Amino acid sequence: MLGPFAAHHEGRRVSVGSRRQERCLLSVLLLDAGRAVTTEHLIDLLWNGDPPASARATVHTYIGRLRGALSPYGVLVETRHDGYAVVPGPHTIDAQEFSRLVRQAADTHDPAERIRLQDRALGLWRGPLLADVADDRLRGRLGGTLDELRLSAAEQRAETQLTMGLHDRVVADLTPLVAEHPGRERLVAAQMTALYRGGRQAEALELYRATRTALVTEFGIEPGAPLRTLHERMLRADHRLDRPPGPVYAVRVGDEWLPWSTSGHPALEFCNTYAGWGGIRLPGSEWLRGYATLAVWAGHMDLADDRMVGRLREQARRQPDEAAAALAEAREFRANLYACLTDPADARAFTAVAGVVEDAAKLSVFTRGEDGLGRWQPSPAAGLRLPLCAVARSAGELLADPRRFTIRSCPSEACGWLFLDASGRRRWCSLATCGAERGAGRRDGRATSPGRSVPGGRRDGARGASGTCVPLP
Repeated sequence: MLGPFAAHHEGRRVSVGSRRQERCLLSVLLLDAGRAVTTEHLIDLLWNGDPPASARATVHTYIGRLRGALSPYGVLVETRHDGYAVVPGPHTIDAQEFSRLVRQAADTHDPAERIRLQDRALGLWRGPLLADVADDRLRGRLGGTLDELRLSAAEQRAETQLTMGLHDRVVADLTPLVAEHPGRERLVAAQMTALYRGGRQAEALELYRATRTALVTEFGIEPGAPLRTLHERMLRADHRLDRPPGPVYAVRVGDEWLPWSTSGHPALEFCNTYAGWGGIRLPGSEWLRGYATLAVWAGHMDLADDRMVGRLREQARRQPDEAAAALAEAREFRANLYACLTDPADARAFTAVAGVVEDAAKLSVFTRGEDGLGRWQPSPAAGLRLPLCAVARSAGELLADPRRFTIRSCPSEACGWLFLDASGRRRWCSLATCGAERGAGRRDGRATSPGRSVPGGRRDGARGASGTCVPLP
């Protein structure tokens, strides 16, 4: 219904109403699937408040025809009191799917996953709601909530894309929406920022001028404070507008933000996000934002050489779908690995990790390094899965090493990072912000294996592989 009305069964289009009003009636019921819509309300919608004397009989006739057309496909229309309802079933309704995906995206902390869900939601729209069965007046009565949700999702997606440096995508996505909705100041602000970061300052300033003119002419108001402030910052060439804000607890490697190294082992570093794995995730906590980040991280941890990292990034640009699949697999492996390392009794997580480790072993070659020592490395035949194979081998070696029982999980509610503690005395990881919570935080010390906690552990302040973490300004 998000566009021209259409019904499909097993991929083939089917006819479910020979008259436009029949399809319109079905659409009204589908928009409220599972809930009864009174006959009076249906009449009001179908005839815009001016029904003929035969309206009630006509609605009954339409319902009978729809039941006959829909029943072969398992879609039932029930009579409920003085109204009708489509019974929820195995069928899917794009309007409901859109709302579900938008809600799911809003609850997702991972920005890349949030964008993926928003892309799926917005991709369901093929035009105005019920483009071929409803006029503008009826569409406004039926679809106000959906249209608002669509614009809000577009605004949120654009703002997330800007935090990830995807300003080119924002410009492409928002250009038609900004033209249709010049009064949506959040859309305009995102588009102005994207244009500015793309070196198109003049266009960004012209967009502000056009927006201000439209607001003053049509509504008699000036732009709001956020949009005016953005405009002023652009006029004075505020350098902070040139790039998205840096994530917290991060280090810049080439053109990618990577988390600080704190644990001293690649498999543990792979599990550790910037901050907040064990509690409320801070903005910027998810560091696996895109495939390029994964490839650069593998090089940073000496799991792949610079030449291989360059080849992986180029291949990912040519094959974005395959890169997205490899990134999703890496994220899933990370979640299973974290569960496996923090709970040795979790057989499900261990089995999931073991499967990837075994695959990685099959895609490994034994090579001689510049130091003359032999070592296992992932084969180029692994393709875009090479970083995952590399970290999986590292994880397998750790799980087979007695040091595995010295892994600790930082007890800070805002952290949860993993680190090795061969001394058995460390209590906190080397994330500097944990120190602010040491006095008031939990005193039990969370260990990852039975009997390994250290009651009353000292405030260690020990340094990780790259030194004490400090948040970026």
